[in-house]
Amino acid sequence: QEQLVESGGGLVQAGGSLRLSCTASIRPFNNYAMGWFRQAPGKERDFVAAISWSGRITYSADSVKGRFTISRDNAKNTVYLQMNSLKLEDTAVYYCAAAITTPQTMARMADGPMGYWGQGTQVTVSS
Repeated sequence: QEQLVESGGGLVQAGGSLRLSCTASIRPFNNYAMGWFRQAPGKERDFVAAISWSGRITYSADSVKGRFTISRDNAKNTVYLQMNSLKLEDTAVYYCAAAITTPQTMARMADGPMGYWGQGTQVTVSS
C-alpha cells in the first residue's frame, strides 16, 4: 500500500527543537517533490516547506524561514523537517505530502489535488 508515515512530533518548550520524519512507500520516491504542511486548531491547512525530487531546490513559508529546514534522503525514501527556535504559534498537526510537481507549485496545494498525504503528527509548543 502506497503511503506516507510521519513521526517525530511531540511536546517541546518554546525555543526548543524537533525533527519530523516522513517515510514513503511510494515508488519511485525520487519522482516526487515532498512537502510539509500544518494545520492549527480552527485554522486552514498551511504550507510549511517543500523540496524538489533531487533535493537541490527547497522552498519555505516566510513564517519558518531561518528556523525550519527541509531535507530528504532518497536512499531511505525519507524526508525530514528540522524545526529550531520553535514558537507557540508553531503548534499544529504537521502533514507530509508528495506530488509530481515543483516545490513552488506544491506551496499552493494545501487544498489541492496532492498525490499523497500522510496521517499527520502533532507538534505542541509550550511556554
